Amino acid sequence: MPTESLGAPESHPDHRPGQLAIGVGAVLLAAVLAYGAANIPSDAGYAGVGPDFLPWLVSAAMALCGVLLIWEVRTGGFRKMEPPSGAARGDWHALAWVSAGILGNAALITSIGFILSCALCFTLAVRGLRISEGKPAGDAMQTVKDVVIGMLISAPTYWLFTKFLAVNLPGLTGTGWL
Repeated sequence: MPTESLGAPESHPDHRPGQLAIGVGAVLLAAVLAYGAANIPSDAGYAGVGPDFLPWLVSAAMALCGVLLIWEVRTGGFRKMEPPSGAARGDWHALAWVSAGILGNAALITSIGFILSCALCFTLAVRGLRISEGKPAGDAMQTVKDVVIGMLISAPTYWLFTKFLAVNLPGLTGTGWL
């Protein structure tokens, strides 16, 4: 179906079928998650809520996002938007660096500890953000500075969570400081 018949210029592709599929998929996934949450026994509690609280919250948020996407398809808002140009288009290399930092943190936090894994996450994310601004990613000295800054941010965070809030975070040693 040509996009001209939908009132959009030919240079603007019609993304509504994909948006509709994502919206319906999100609503269906939310329903499956809600069904699973309904089968969780709520006799165990944490901070005044049962173990099914988070799945219900995620299910509701996902259903809301799906409904909003379906509403957007109905009103045609995304197809009325101008296609992005320049920096607004995004940078896949930057996204890859930031994603690598987040995934690396999640994968390594229990094996190398909170402070080191968060410093790695910070280093990779900062590299991605530099790339997204069109700046050079940095040489070895800049990478060392980023790791040190990441540790200077994550060490006090670790201390606050473990000592002040009594939240157990993974550490590298038995004493837990790394």
